[in-house]
Amino acid sequence: MQNFKKQEQFRHNWYIFVTNYGRVRSNETEKIIMPVINHDKCPLCQSNAIKKRFACTDHFATGETFDVYECTDCHFAFTQNVPDEKEIGRYYESPTYISHSNTNKGITNRLYHLVRKIMLKNKTGLVKRLTLLKNGKILDYGAGTGHFARAMKKRGWEVTAIEKSDKARELSRKEFDFEMLPVESLSDIKDREFDVVTMWHVMEHIQNLDNMWDELYRILDDTGIAIIAVPNSKSYDAQRYGEHWAAYDVPRHLWHFTPNTIMRWGEKHNFLLERQFTMPFDGFYISALSESNKGSRLHTIKGFWNGFKGWLAQAKRRGASSSIIYVFRKRR
Repeated sequence: MQNFKKQEQFRHNWYIFVTNYGRVRSNETEKIIMPVINHDKCPLCQSNAIKKRFACTDHFATGETFDVYECTDCHFAFTQNVPDEKEIGRYYESPTYISHSNTNKGITNRLYHLVRKIMLKNKTGLVKRLTLLKNGKILDYGAGTGHFARAMKKRGWEVTAIEKSDKARELSRKEFDFEMLPVESLSDIKDREFDVVTMWHVMEHIQNLDNMWDELYRILDDTGIAIIAVPNSKSYDAQRYGEHWAAYDVPRHLWHFTPNTIMRWGEKHNFLLERQFTMPFDGFYISALSESNKGSRLHTIKGFWNGFKGWLAQAKRRGASSSIIYVFRKRR
């Protein structure tokens, strides 16, 4: 009887161990792989009606697979069993991670830099058009290597840039003499400090979404706006490529938004969705990467062709755009 109790206690302890530290290899049963985050209910609407859509491969860093789940009630999609905040950093560790470097290796990355120059002009113009301000106070959260933040500073704005990556902040400081703050600085910002907060392809990386939305509400002026750009998992290219769609980008992309689900996230935290704008160039880049994920020959050419078809689709229907810019205002 005593041995049986010991065995039961061992099984209980082993269950807690595996739950807290993720999958364990069968031939290395005493090796901790990593802590993971598992959702047993929808992070948006708290429904228990969640189910697996498919498994996606991390084509960028490790070759590991991660499951994408969806809530059958509100249709919010998310990556399941992702590494926690302390562990996920290694999935960004590559000299070719385009947001944290200035690499020009490969045709696709050279195209990215060309398009970025065009989009910088569009983004800065959008801020001016939406705010009607010649200058103001702006926070760029998740600033990468600081290109947009520096562009706004050149236009006379008082700019604060926050970036999680130590490497990206160092690159910005050394190559551009531009200082950016670590993410821990967000909580030090005064209430109602900014006219504008921008997050360009950042929200999908944030582990604690509820806290991020609450902080956005706190630091924005009552007449301020949040400009948030994210991939659209209901886009033409997302539907075409399925689990090979490059913008799933597991496990770095934790959340997979649609126009409806990001609107609901805003409403949950007392924001109103005011405007939407397409990002017409993103579909070309994402389609080329998606073709590469499939192992296609001539993936760049095929990707550009499908990107062109996606561009035609989003010209007719905004919801077909590969990525969408959302403009939120505080509900008062």
